[in-house]
Amino acid sequence: MRFVNLAAHPDIGSNSYLLEAGGVRLVLDAGTHPKHTGRDTLPLYDRLAPDSIDGILVSHPHLDHIGALPVLMREQRRAAVVMTDLTREHGSVLLHNSVNVMKAQREELQEPLYPLYSHGEVDAVARRWMAREAGERFSLGDRERVSVEFFRAGHVLGAVGMRIEGGGKSLFYTGDVHFEDQTLTRAAAFPAAPIDTLVMETTRGDHVRPPGYTREAEKRRFAEAIIATLARGGSVLVPVFAFGKTQELLLMLKELIDEGLLPSVPVHIGGLSTKMTEVTDDFCDHPDRRHRGYRLLDDFPDLRRLARGRKEPDYHPGAIYALSSGMMSEHTVSHRFARRILASEQNAILFVGYADAEAPGGRILSAGQGGRVALSSDSPHESEIRCAVERFDFSGHATREQLTDHAVACSPKTVILVHGDEAARRWFAAELGRRLPGTRIVIPAPGEAVEL
Repeated sequence: MRFVNLAAHPDIGSNSYLLEAGGVRLVLDAGTHPKHTGRDTLPLYDRLAPDSIDGILVSHPHLDHIGALPVLMREQRRAAVVMTDLTREHGSVLLHNSVNVMKAQREELQEPLYPLYSHGEVDAVARRWMAREAGERFSLGDRERVSVEFFRAGHVLGAVGMRIEGGGKSLFYTGDVHFEDQTLTRAAAFPAAPIDTLVMETTRGDHVRPPGYTREAEKRRFAEAIIATLARGGSVLVPVFAFGKTQELLLMLKELIDEGLLPSVPVHIGGLSTKMTEVTDDFCDHPDRRHRGYRLLDDFPDLRRLARGRKEPDYHPGAIYALSSGMMSEHTVSHRFARRILASEQNAILFVGYADAEAPGGRILSAGQGGRVALSSDSPHESEIRCAVERFDFSGHATREQLTDHAVACSPKTVILVHGDEAARRWFAAELGRRLPGTRIVIPAPGEAVEL
């Protein structure tokens, strides 16, 4: 086996990896990088000869794992493309939205290469996607074959890790994984069987979970922050990713209301979040999910949807605004609406997911209440943060301790560390070096090949 890191940058983004197993060539994931634009957002696909790939395996539909798929498929027309049915349905919607975003950025960023693909191309490539579910074993390859099996990853609905066997070797790719039940998504069900090579995400390697943390206690702390804001006569902005965090948050709010810990107040969602919730509701009885049968758009007590064509909702006191994007990226609904929330000490912005330090959401978290923040990169104006700002740990990624425990249980000969910032990967390298002294630990540079 041979592994090549196709990610163009040494952090989280443009996740894509080439695996050669005997005579079979596979690409694992095909993501774009959220911090870069144009060609720089893509993986290193110039390293791949046209029509040289037998299969493309997609772990889940977040854009840092699927956003470059139409570009890759354009050059790899004979490759079989496999993902779960949930990833297929959500991924198609997210890629169509990506086309719309790139069209807007063509003018905003003066990026002549945008859009990197069209709506018609997304429809065309989606017709080639094949669905396989967790627990199904299938084969890929022409003259030679490799065996692949998906396992529920617990990150978002439909996310999988994958075990690949070929050429007498075995490899497990975690993708993004969470080993605990979330509100909507059931925990990962990964095998702890021995493996030759483990390719592992490292997202939370630089994050220490507080002693005694429980999700239930964090939910109650979240409810208390909302109650305090409502008691001041304010409203709450919760920046959320359209897929995954929006649906998790709505079900969490439902649980808190059912438990009597929150009153039923208007909850506003909008834009892409509504469409992604529609798709999630279509799979309300899927075995990967909790609260089976509950349809968010039909059953949530007081859900308000942003009217078509509107860029942001009206502000009203006493409401919760669950708006995308989760990092409050510029020109998104949460970014535009933040100006209304920031201006009053009655309000609050409550973060429930990842926010890059350089994104507007990360800058707000860093400055905190009473600080000042520049919300737009093209303007030096700084806004005072008068509202309360708090962060809550409802991450969709496994803790570093859980990941290292899993690695030790698999006793791999080689561990390849991906999908993490430099500090995160270094922590894993040191910890795994201590706990697995006979294992080779690799942090692959962009473009680096690793013989397995």
